Amino acid sequence: MKQLLSLCIITITSMALFSDLKLAKSGSPEYTNLIYKGCARQKLTDPSGLYSQALSAMYGSLVTQSTKTRFYKTTTGTTSQASITGLFQCRGDLSNNDCYNCVSRLPVLSGKLCGKTIAARVQLSGCYLLYEISGFAQISGMELLFKTCGKKIAAGTGLEQRRDTAFGVMQNGVVQGHGFYATTYESVYVLGQCEGDIGDSDCSSCIKNALQRAQVECGSSVSGQIYLHKCFIGYSFYPNGAPKRSSPYPTTGSSSSSSSSSSSGTTGKTVAIIVGGTAGVGFLVICLLFVKNLMKKKYDDY
Repeated sequence: MKQLLSLCIITITSMALFSDLKLAKSGSPEYTNLIYKGCARQKLTDPSGLYSQALSAMYGSLVTQSTKTRFYKTTTGTTSQASITGLFQCRGDLSNNDCYNCVSRLPVLSGKLCGKTIAARVQLSGCYLLYEISGFAQISGMELLFKTCGKKIAAGTGLEQRRDTAFGVMQNGVVQGHGFYATTYESVYVLGQCEGDIGDSDCSSCIKNALQRAQVECGSSVSGQIYLHKCFIGYSFYPNGAPKRSSPYPTTGSSSSSSSSSSSGTTGKTVAIIVGGTAGVGFLVICLLFVKNLMKKKYDDY
């Protein structure tokens, strides 16, 4: 009887926790979705604690500045040997409040995903954070960091021609917009952004490189994202017309980046959650009846 009572308590607690997690997840805005992480292999050796202080100060500075601007870069540390350079950038279409909400999540995420390493980069759909210690080896601005391509579409739809035209419009728009541009052209939504500290010429070259990679590596995919070190691009094809609030990050019901097999897997997980939840509710009813009978027995004995 004691074991059954303990099981009831555990079940009720677990269901409450599951409900809280579900609510927290459903309340997260699109721009906080994790795209990728890049963590240096070498851990941060910090016997004196100077790097930890510099990292904490850098995080605080970046989060504070995210209420005012969409790009900020700073260097913190007491000496040149123990300094850390960090930056954040928000997507150009985010408000100051959304930018802050996005950036404020990054320090905790960086710690959870990478721990204390000599360099790290965490990219969400609406913002990213990058830091590295002094002396960290630099990479080319054209270095490919991450790519993803959606499902392929049948030939004859004219997708690639529309996409390439949209790419040309977007490349010119990014330069004219000094680092950010998004538009919809013939049902293709495109977005491009460069890191805030590079000039228009370097930005144009970076975006061009990213677009060429998308053409070659994604081909006839209905969506794609290419992240280079100094810029990124994203596109989505909407056969029935782009929604009013378009995004290069596909969602269910639009140009999904998942294959049919992974979509089936997701559906299977959803069904399992529903079935599990139903079974949990049934067991909860049994638990409540058990507790009621137990209390009634104690009262009768008394």
